[in-house]
Amino acid sequence: MKRCDWATKHALETHYHDTEWGVPSYDDHYLFKMLVLEGMQAGLSWLTILSKMETLCQAYDDFVPQVVAEYDEAKWEALLADPGVVRNRLKIKAVTTNAQAYLAVSKEFGSFSNYIWSFVQGQPLINHWTSIDQVPAKSDLSDKLSKDLQKRGFKFVGSTTVYAFMQAVGIVNDHLESCDFK
Repeated sequence: MKRCDWATKHALETHYHDTEWGVPSYDDHYLFKMLVLEGMQAGLSWLTILSKMETLCQAYDDFVPQVVAEYDEAKWEALLADPGVVRNRLKIKAVTTNAQAYLAVSKEFGSFSNYIWSFVQGQPLINHWTSIDQVPAKSDLSDKLSKDLQKRGFKFVGSTTVYAFMQAVGIVNDHLESCDFK
């Protein structure tokens, strides 16, 4: 099977590429989890996040927003002491902030999915790249969504992070034309 170039070096990346990346998701819980994970990934490799996935899910109560929104200083300190997670104080606190913002957006729009997918009228944008060099790190759409998320109180949602999130949850399909998983 032919895959996108980035997904051929490590089994975790290959599995993620083949089963999740670019698959449209309208599931609120998954959308929140992926937004948080993409924020954690900033400055790191995605493989680092994939390698820590099981531990991250356990440490962050499976990313249940209602639970994470209630985290306090004691929980943040416990996370900072956990070698299995990304130990960055700002990123750890941002998970709680983002859970609170997520709950507010979900209430306003009926669901987080309704909000996120409204930026593309509910349909994924399918690109037709022939080379990994053509795939952008951000776009006008990720700029717009990033600014709106920031306005609503989300943290670690710069345009590049948001573009990676859009790819991850299938809002944007950036599988190469030569990829059998497009």
